[in-house]
Amino acid sequence: MPKAHRNADRRACGALTFVEGQSTVFVNGKLWAVENDGNTHTAGGLIPSFHGVFIEGKPVIVHTPDLAHVDGLEHVATEDETAEGSGDVFAYGG
Repeated sequence: MPKAHRNADRRACGALTFVEGQSTVFVNGKLWAVENDGNTHTAGGLIPSFHGVFIEGKPVIVHTPDLAHVDGLEHVATEDETAEGSGDVFAYGG
């Protein structure tokens, strides 16, 4: 099952996700990432692989891994994809 990807979870490029697209839903004390959240390299908005679970109208991000747009260091989608998630909160079955 895909793990919930959260604020400060790692990306494959070494950056950390920076959640700014929602401010109400937490997983293990961290905000749950949503579509277009960037990272500490700037930009790199996340692209959800599933749609069906939403926070504030935006699809949630899970570690499937989910891909991302090019970030501020010009990492491509697979270099900037999610690299971790919650150990006990999942979405979309499996």
